Amino acid sequence: MAERLTHITDDGSARMVDVSAKDVTTRTATASGRVLVSPEVVAALRAGDVPKGDALGVARIAGIQGAKRTPELVPLCHPLAVHGVDVDVSVTDDAVEISATVRTADRTGVEMEALTAVSVAALTVVDMVKAIDRAAVITDVRVEEKTGGRSGTWRRNAGQERLS
Repeated sequence: MAERLTHITDDGSARMVDVSAKDVTTRTATASGRVLVSPEVVAALRAGDVPKGDALGVARIAGIQGAKRTPELVPLCHPLAVHGVDVDVSVTDDAVEISATVRTADRTGVEMEALTAVSVAALTVVDMVKAIDRAAVITDVRVEEKTGGRSGTWRRNAGQERLS
């Protein structure tokens, strides 16, 4: 293999990469995702009639908490100072749309924190609405943009399915 995988040792074991020599820079990442729900869930969310309470508010707070706890959930993710997390949750005609932006000034990026924020918010939506719709589906969780660090800015292009 011409390029060495950074999280794998010579013997094939997983390892946490040493980022101590990297520069501290301002870094951001934005991720998004959707929870596909029934028309009954959409109506209940819009009316504020979800049996468990404020589903969107709880999902927003859960997403923030998820971003802050990412290194506890993703084994090789570095603990870092999360300086800001914005989680937006909105209802469309067939889904709950979730977007999370995470900011730091540190030696490694916050893509995993943004993805975790969206994922935990989505899981919370499913938990909050499952009494109405057990078939809710989490979909399209992905990084939309990242800034900072050696590689600079990256934005998802329309139709781009994966990082290359």
